[in-house]
Amino acid sequence: MRLLLTISLAIWMAAAQAESIRLLVQNSPLAGSQYYAVGKQWLAMKVGDRLDLVREPDNRHDRNAIRVEWRGHKLGYVPRAENRALAAAMEQGDRLMARIAQLSEHPDPWRRLRFEVYAEL
Repeated sequence: MRLLLTISLAIWMAAAQAESIRLLVQNSPLAGSQYYAVGKQWLAMKVGDRLDLVREPDNRHDRNAIRVEWRGHKLGYVPRAENRALAAAMEQGDRLMARIAQLSEHPDPWRRLRFEVYAEL
C-alpha cells in the first residue's frame, strides 16, 4: 500500500512539473503531397520533424481544410475524411501540434508520409 501511494505521488508531482502533456489524437497520411513541396524537401525531412497545421476555412474545395507545412513549405493537407474534428478543435483554440511519423519512398503518394497530431493539455 505504501509503495502504491509513493508511486502515485511521484506521478502526480511529475505531471505537476511538466509544462504540458501531449495526447495523440490522429495518425494520418498526407493528402495532395504530389502537388506540393514534398519532392523538393524530401531529403531534408526527418521522422520527428515538427509540422505546422494551418486552417483554411475559405478553401473552396473543403471548408474544414487544414494545410500541412514543414519549415514554411506547403506539403499537402490533412485528408478530407479526417479533418473535421481537427478543424473544430483548432477553431475552439485547442493547442495542436504535429510531427512527421513515417517517411517512405513508396510510389503511391498517399503512402510516402504519415504524420501524427497531438493535443497539448
